[in-house]
Amino acid sequence: MKALVVRLGGFGGVLLTGPAVRAVATRAGHVTVVCGARGAPAARLLPHADDVLVAEDARQGADPPGEGEADTDRLLRRLREDSYDVALDLTPSHRSPLPVEQLLRTARVPRVGAVDHVDSPARRPQGRPDHAAEAALQTAARLGFSLRDGDDGRLRVVPSPDTAGVTGNGPYVVVHPGAGTPNRAWDPDGCAEAVALLADAGHRVVVTGGPHETTLTRYVSGGTAVDLGGRTDARTLAGVVRAADVVVTGSTAPAQLAAATGTPVVSLRSRVDPRRGPYGVPGVLLGDETGPRAEAGARPGRNGVTAHDVLRGVQKLLQEGA
Repeated sequence: MKALVVRLGGFGGVLLTGPAVRAVATRAGHVTVVCGARGAPAARLLPHADDVLVAEDARQGADPPGEGEADTDRLLRRLREDSYDVALDLTPSHRSPLPVEQLLRTARVPRVGAVDHVDSPARRPQGRPDHAAEAALQTAARLGFSLRDGDDGRLRVVPSPDTAGVTGNGPYVVVHPGAGTPNRAWDPDGCAEAVALLADAGHRVVVTGGPHETTLTRYVSGGTAVDLGGRTDARTLAGVVRAADVVVTGSTAPAQLAAATGTPVVSLRSRVDPRRGPYGVPGVLLGDETGPRAEAGARPGRNGVTAHDVLRGVQKLLQEGA
């Protein structure tokens, strides 16, 4: 049996499909993940993903007129040629740049299951899973795919390399200041203050970021932290995150990567959909209506969170894990 798992969107969202991919692989001899360009590095980290097909994500950008249509035609031709037996469409409705189910039907995939797109808790049917990873597993189960005995259903990635050569020796906290979606990033001054405060409290800090975030990571590091901005690919970042004591970030991608490697997360976001938060690991959410807030010292763009809140969150997770 040949199966497709479709999840258009970003890196973190693709990681959330990992348990469903493993469930499908219990019966399918070949599993292909279809995702957008930003999610492809995550798809290549998923255990039992045998192949990755990239579909241009029209919501992200920027293709010249007609190019997206040409890409869709190429994808449709590939899907027909490879002749798949079953497909899971796990792309949330608000992210899909094309009618995925229609594409799969046109590609002559005989069985298609789609994740329930009702995201509002008020409208959620009774018994609806509380997390996107669980909803994906439920979709797989409706098509007859379940996890192997002993699989706990948590996020996982393929083994990562030893990264001590880039992080240095000794325990450390990762701070990831950037985000693919700008409104998910904490402001640079706040991140820089948090790094300095963590260092003053005796924590070694490693700052991570993509190739276009080197100016940001250099500023946030402040000569105190190890600056890995632009120096890690997806597998190397997984190794850096796996070896960390805690990850501090407002971005979905490193948060889910931390979850996939078993590392606790301090989330710096004002509004976190609980269905897409870090899955299956200890976490502290800062910036929500019930989270810790400082009456003084908070600046616009920090969601009422201070560097001291970050330090307390890190220390709380370290104490719980001791």
